[in-house]
Amino acid sequence: MLDTLLDFLANGLTSASWGEMLVYLLVVTQLTIFTVTLYYHRSATHRGVDFHWTLNGFFRFWGWLTTGMVVKEWVAIHRKHHAKVETEEDPHSPQVFGIKKVFLDGVSLYREASYNKADMEKYGRGTPDDWFERTLFGRHPYWGPTLMAIINIALFGVVGMAIWAIQMVWIPFWAAGFVNGLGHWWGYRNFESSDTATNISPWGFWIGGEELHNNHHAFPSSAKFALRKWEFDIGWVAICGLRFVGLAKVLRVAPTLNIRPNVHLPDAETLKGVLALRFQATTDYYRNVILPTMREEMGQAGESIKSVPRRLRRALADGGRWLDNDARDRLQAALANRPALKTVCDFRARLVALMEERGAEKSLKALQQWIVEAEQSGIRSLQQFAQRLKGYSAVGA
Repeated sequence: MLDTLLDFLANGLTSASWGEMLVYLLVVTQLTIFTVTLYYHRSATHRGVDFHWTLNGFFRFWGWLTTGMVVKEWVAIHRKHHAKVETEEDPHSPQVFGIKKVFLDGVSLYREASYNKADMEKYGRGTPDDWFERTLFGRHPYWGPTLMAIINIALFGVVGMAIWAIQMVWIPFWAAGFVNGLGHWWGYRNFESSDTATNISPWGFWIGGEELHNNHHAFPSSAKFALRKWEFDIGWVAICGLRFVGLAKVLRVAPTLNIRPNVHLPDAETLKGVLALRFQATTDYYRNVILPTMREEMGQAGESIKSVPRRLRRALADGGRWLDNDARDRLQAALANRPALKTVCDFRARLVALMEERGAEKSLKALQQWIVEAEQSGIRSLQQFAQRLKGYSAVGA
């Protein structure tokens, strides 16, 4: 009897080798990542994709089993993150809490946010509210991980507890810490979105494509996160495969830019394109107007663009939104000595403001006036951008 018990504790029911246990660990952790990115994130939160009801059921069960997360809470916290991004109301912004807190202890921020029942009701609308959610998944979230521990011990003996421990920290580390932390602190940006979101890597495969966080913040409801030719989103590959076999229906993807030739005056199509692609427009403005103007003006003064601190150069891309008061004053002082650069920065601020105008007619008139004045500015890069902007249209918006 004792020998049988010891053998069970040493080998479990499977007597699996270390290699087999490693394969098992990789499969179950990546399945959990796919559950979070495909179902919790892209489907339940942002409604970018719908899955067959059987697949939804599996994702809900697997998420409960391996994380204990409640769908409504996860959705509400993430929606609030987008609604209040980089403010004191953001549940997990490194700009507010610091990178160390979010990266190392993001799970406590998630837990604290989940206690706000008013937010859970406000931002968690439309999530599952059936018998399973009310009676099992939502009411007893920790039963799932407990059952997972029992399964792992049964399969692999005491080593199963080590596998279970890794499973339990997988999402808190990679999602709550890595994406929410580094994804707003370090990486590259395709789009000058109104936050600090970055793409951690252009090849999103280890954590389901969530590495492409800046792309996601620029187009939150898009089911596809890879938006450049060189980028890869394994979550989108999975969605395409599921769509091929009839288990997924893509609802939204990010619009693409189309430039119409010979448009003499901005029209409703132009405005629609500018609004749908606002972050691409402001990014293009920085790269094609602000940077060339800075190089030209500083070159005429015998200065190198590198003489301006990188942080201040980058601040020109977003109007100095993330600078403190001292840095903002230094930026304004630098602009005061460079009239052409100040002019294009002022035009950028006006462009952003008209994108936030309410009412299509008012916005269109403001855009038309902006383009007329840009073409009359005498600044070549600004004139060229204005000509291009007139032909903006969004495909798939």
